[in-house]
Amino acid sequence: MGGKAYIKVFKQQNMVLLAACDGELLGNVYREGRLRIEVNREFYGGRLADVEEVIQSIDSADIVNLVGERVIGEAIRSGKVHRDAVIRIAGIPHVQIMRL
Repeated sequence: MGGKAYIKVFKQQNMVLLAACDGELLGNVYREGRLRIEVNREFYGGRLADVEEVIQSIDSADIVNLVGERVIGEAIRSGKVHRDAVIRIAGIPHVQIMRL
């Protein structure tokens, strides 16, 4: 599918958190009923990368937070995310992965 996404990696003690979003979503807030997601620069705005790099980085993270059609679509196609785990907020897909 290709395209660009913002990716940011947080490391604390033994945990790695990966946050990524489709490039055009950065800085936006989406609301639907009681649900709200803020795709803010502090959390998601690391650096611009190819979506393929985001997908490859998922395996090295303990917690993954993805927002957007491209990154989540590619994560589903690669088998890293199950389609039923994805929620939509104002039409924008969002998924979280936690490895226990």
